[in-house]
Amino acid sequence: MEGTQRDSTEEWLLPEGRRPLSVAELEQRVDQALAVARSAESAALEIGAAALESAEQAKRAADLAESASVVALEASRGVAGGRSDGALSAGASRRPGRGASPEPATHAGPAPDPLTAFVERADRVAARFRAVGG
Repeated sequence: MEGTQRDSTEEWLLPEGRRPLSVAELEQRVDQALAVARSAESAALEIGAAALESAEQAKRAADLAESASVVALEASRGVAGGRSDGALSAGASRRPGRGASPEPATHAGPAPDPLTAFVERADRVAARFRAVGG
């Protein structure tokens, strides 16, 4: 009798809640996990592309701000120095679609406060963009 009780498989049965999933259920879960992973990968790629585009735009904006700052500074120095011929320095080029030279300065003297404030602000913005752009 003792041998028959030992060979019984009843003790190996798992309760309903602890039984492993069937192969079909496992395949379904794997398919679902793959779909979630693919959509997450796609979202991550889109976010990365948007971040790179933002960084490029920030760099372009910083370059433009720096150029504007240089032109404004040179213009304020030209006005302050009594230069009224309207010529641009070698470092500044004309903007496309504009005339050969900017309007001649109509007065000599210290640079107006709004222009100085603009130049200082443009320098700060350019420095911040350079710091962000690496």
